[in-house]
Amino acid sequence: MTIARLIAGRSGPVWKISAEASVADAINLLAEHRIGALPVEDAGVDVAGIFSERDVLYALRRHGAEVLQRKVRDVMTAPVISVSPDQSALEALALMTRRRFRHLPVVDGGRMVAFISIGDLVKYRIERIEAEADAMRSFIQSA
Repeated sequence: MTIARLIAGRSGPVWKISAEASVADAINLLAEHRIGALPVEDAGVDVAGIFSERDVLYALRRHGAEVLQRKVRDVMTAPVISVSPDQSALEALALMTRRRFRHLPVVDGGRMVAFISIGDLVKYRIERIEAEADAMRSFIQSA
């Protein structure tokens, strides 16, 4: 299955944050929407970085509470690694596993069209495995 099929029919916004926003504002957005990461926009660049829960933890450890007043650009993860809609879900899952991150922008023609999480990919994989098991059970019962 391609990423395009995985994201087809999605509704709702992709929450983003400006690189100029404060870390405190970004944390509030994460908490308000119960999400783990935000794509970061900066001066016409659609995805200049990713701001995640991990970035918060690492920045707090390095700088203490004063980090809340810093800008997102100071603590975001960059450069961004992305996938295209025509890549397979398994390729994206392998990339996320190998590089040890949980969120991935989907970029088409230089613009972000979706933001997927490792949870999205694991859910797809589980559904796929269950469908294959059901098909095997049906085949065995009909034989």
